[in-house]
Amino acid sequence: MSEFLKLLGKKLLIADGAMGTMLQEMGLPEGYLPDVWAVENPDSIKKVHKAYIDAGANIITTDTFGSNRLKLKQYGKSVEEVVAAAVKIAKEAALESGRDDVFVALDLGPTGKLLKPMGDLDFEEAVDLFAQTVKAGTDADAIIIETMSDTYELKAAVLAAKENSDLPILCTMVFDENQKLLTGADITAAASLLESMGVDAVGLNCGMGPEAMKPLVEKLRSVCSLPIIVNPNAGLPKTKDGKTYFDVGPEEFAQSMIDISNVAAIVGGCCGTTPAHIGAVKEKCSHILPSSVPECKRTFVTSYASAVEIGEKPVIIGERINPTGKKLFKQALRSGDGDYILREGILQEEKGAHILDVNVGLPEIDEASVLKSSVLALQKVTCLPLQIDTTDPVALEGAMRVYNGKPLVNSVNGKQESIDTVLPLVKKYGGAVVALTLDEDGIPVTAEGRLKVAEKIVVAAEKIGIPRRDIIVDPLTLPVSAQPDAAEVTLDALSLISNTLGVKTVLGVSNVSFGLPQRNIINSTFYTMALERGLSAGIINPCSEDMMKSYDAFCALKGYDLNCESYINKRGGEENKEVAPAGTEMTLCDAVIKGLSDAAERIARELAKDRDVLEIINTELVSALDKVGEGFEKGTVFLPQLLMSAEAAKAAFDALSPFIKSEPQGSADNTIVVATVKGDIHDIGKNIVKVLLENYRFKVIDLGKDVSPEEIVAKVKSTGTKLVGLSALMTTTVPAMESTIKLLREQAPDVKVMVGGAVMTEEYAKMIGADFYGRDAMEDVRYAQKLFN
Repeated sequence: MSEFLKLLGKKLLIADGAMGTMLQEMGLPEGYLPDVWAVENPDSIKKVHKAYIDAGANIITTDTFGSNRLKLKQYGKSVEEVVAAAVKIAKEAALESGRDDVFVALDLGPTGKLLKPMGDLDFEEAVDLFAQTVKAGTDADAIIIETMSDTYELKAAVLAAKENSDLPILCTMVFDENQKLLTGADITAAASLLESMGVDAVGLNCGMGPEAMKPLVEKLRSVCSLPIIVNPNAGLPKTKDGKTYFDVGPEEFAQSMIDISNVAAIVGGCCGTTPAHIGAVKEKCSHILPSSVPECKRTFVTSYASAVEIGEKPVIIGERINPTGKKLFKQALRSGDGDYILREGILQEEKGAHILDVNVGLPEIDEASVLKSSVLALQKVTCLPLQIDTTDPVALEGAMRVYNGKPLVNSVNGKQESIDTVLPLVKKYGGAVVALTLDEDGIPVTAEGRLKVAEKIVVAAEKIGIPRRDIIVDPLTLPVSAQPDAAEVTLDALSLISNTLGVKTVLGVSNVSFGLPQRNIINSTFYTMALERGLSAGIINPCSEDMMKSYDAFCALKGYDLNCESYINKRGGEENKEVAPAGTEMTLCDAVIKGLSDAAERIARELAKDRDVLEIINTELVSALDKVGEGFEKGTVFLPQLLMSAEAAKAAFDALSPFIKSEPQGSADNTIVVATVKGDIHDIGKNIVKVLLENYRFKVIDLGKDVSPEEIVAKVKSTGTKLVGLSALMTTTVPAMESTIKLLREQAPDVKVMVGGAVMTEEYAKMIGADFYGRDAMEDVRYAQKLFN
């Protein structure tokens, strides 16, 4: 075990504070990448490190936050050169301090790009970008992956760290006031993914001050068994005399950190914090001993946005994405009809599934390729977690690697070959795993025999670090038509395994009725019996009214459905109609809302034969985008769904374009200029805004990133636009935004300016002279609509 891990959780470790703002005071040019100074001005970097060490920091982070080849390219520096220099400087500062409790953390920041399908950066390219930095920095004592706002990019960074070093891994994320990441993940989803991937500590940084972070810290502690890191900003950014400052001083900052230090294992600072802030934290908090980390026994599986807890109340796993006994699905797989899978996923979500099983196993297809593409496609249109269901280890690894979240893996069994193959994949990529009670001798005929197999799997899993809470045992359902006591043995095994091992349970319910008429009667009755025995999750058909009636009634009777509200909402109206099959025709509005680009294009082309195209656009496309936008603003729709709907709307509009007699050309009446300001090389937020504005038929002129005030003003004047959108992600580049607005006021006084970005607030936007602050892309769209009527 490393010296760092020996101390983690045993004493309160204090991390350093901001680097960029310190370097600016030493002469770092505005907008210049601080990382490059590790090569060009090493004495300044070492001076900052020493200042934080002298203030009491135990952890100093290398000046490598932006050290990837995308960001370093314009400076003519290699990743290896910059990272090696930064680590060397930090190690020298630590050594020269004479202390043995100072550790160097290799700093990995975000790439500045969104990953596919939301952006243009491929997942494996992101892994490779981070891996290059990790390989160059293995002389550090730990790796800190910080300021992350996307679980997919976070997963890429963690994989790069795990695959290219054996250093401890620390991760911190940026949540907004709604406790969400930029791409939608809540604290539970993000923390569950990281813990299951085996990182050593998890926490929060940037975004807000210490007081605002306290509720997030409490939430994180309730869903996570890892040591916690908390590195807040020194409050909110403000500006005075053209300079940015933060409104929480050292004493106030440290006082707020006392309560946090009673929960966290590592505390430090982010934007706006100085050695004075860290010194004050050292003085007020260093005597606090970290409390023991309570084991979280809750079982979560997650998507990119949300977490489903298995064990809180019965969970429904939708079984329809499985070719077994499904002729139409087999035909769809053979013909490459991916839309069939998406429609099945959407339908099951609408009917009440909490998790979607995904099985594409047919002998005549490339299962590994189809499973991977199906997982990626489903995550575009649904935020439900997935159960990756395959017996092919190659297919399983490929799907787990690209899955954005903590999946449920179906399955491992008691055969040694299965244990040796599947469990290491679960350990590497993270996940909860279904454990089937069968081994080399088949399925035991008694409940006690199945318990023995389950025990074998649990012991093997815990031995390699997979906690018991992430093992969901399936005692296996056999048909009563072939074995009269099959159902009773399964139910006995379910109770015995749950009570003896303390694990959650799952059953594929419909096997019980194989070979019998009117199978729904048997299935729904057996399902209710299993629920009464404590079944945690049932793999069922949520489109079956009989099964859902059993589920709804059980939840009402057991008190899981408060005031029977869900039951009344579902059953209190007119008689439920039979569920339409997955292939039922949908409207163009539906296709756009659900993010089905192929269906949207096809339906739009058909509608154009009989209807006025502009009427289709206004009544179908705009209506759909408005509904999705409203859902995004309310927090019921997440960023990936928002962008997929925009993509579907674009596909439909492209199909309609040939039928439009005179498409409006760009003019000052519908043109918007957008840019990321000088010195800032992040364009995530700007690109999202651009996509949505274009889907609302604005003409967007995108000037890109790192754009000078003069270039922005020139374009505004040449187009005569009414509106310009400015983005800044880095605190150090906000002055460039202010100077851009100042120049616009001088040379284009009639143009309106909307601003956004991670470092912006409404108050801050007003201070620098902006007309509008957009908290998210939809607010920018609404403002543009109002401005342009």
